[in-house]
Amino acid sequence: MIKEALFNHCKASLKKRMNVLEHQKKSLQSDLTLETKSSAGDKYETGRAMIQLEREKLGNQIKEIELKYQKLNSVKEHKISISVRLGSVVFTDNANYYISIATDFCEIDSKLYYCISTQSPIGKLLIGKKTNDCIQYNGVKSEILQIL
Repeated sequence: MIKEALFNHCKASLKKRMNVLEHQKKSLQSDLTLETKSSAGDKYETGRAMIQLEREKLGNQIKEIELKYQKLNSVKEHKISISVRLGSVVFTDNANYYISIATDFCEIDSKLYYCISTQSPIGKLLIGKKTNDCIQYNGVKSEILQIL
């Protein structure tokens, strides 16, 4: 099923990103330990402050990934609707979209699917539309052919 494959693609993408962030977090913790054991004075304080800022940035990125996990899990049931909503797969005459979270595109059976969020420009245009409705983005008109 297309929806399940797209859902799994998005989930794997989030997991991959989370693993990278967790690795960076461990690396920063190691750097902080080394910084404690090394230099003294202003250089020491500056180094610790820089590491702390990076840890805060990573913490925010991890929270963002966790929120995306929650949003993605809300579409797990793969319900079909007559209008475009969160969790819909939309086929247009120009491109195919999976309305869930913004991540890399996915290729299934030689067809490209763009995984987009409801907050993306195209996502905002598609939400609530029905089959045969049209949207226009960057001067390109697209007709909705099918919604899953």
